[in-house]
Amino acid sequence: MDRNHLKHQVLNMRRSLFDQLEELKDDANPNFVEEIVTLFYTDSARLIQNIEQALVNKPIDFVRLDDMLHQFKGSSSSIGAKKVKEACTQFGEYISAENAEGCTRALQLIKQEYAVLRRKLETYFQVYRWRDNLDKLRLHICSDLHKEPSGLAICEN
Repeated sequence: MDRNHLKHQVLNMRRSLFDQLEELKDDANPNFVEEIVTLFYTDSARLIQNIEQALVNKPIDFVRLDDMLHQFKGSSSSIGAKKVKEACTQFGEYISAENAEGCTRALQLIKQEYAVLRRKLETYFQVYRWRDNLDKLRLHICSDLHKEPSGLAICEN
């Protein structure tokens, strides 16, 4: 992959995922977004497990289930996970109707959308790190070329 293709890929992914979070990172904390997403993964795994357990326990405590879903929906929304949030909304409708079977089906959809999101985010961070490493290598090579001009055009855009 060439550098322009990588830039294009990263820009397309950024447009579709958590642009507002990206704007919050700075030189003092360049891994801010990755840290936030890692916290999201940890909280999400815990909440999904707790929701699964709540659906197994009889009788189902729909109030507690709604509280956990509300937490998960909020954290999903805060990182821009639109499809996960939409699946949570559907799950919430089944909770309101106290429909255990519907809740179980909705949880499967949430888990599916969460898995898709996680794969996309992991790809995003891999591409971003790769591009960042290429940029650092380019700066290093350009710095060396300025010390010993060799006539190579490697530093040109």
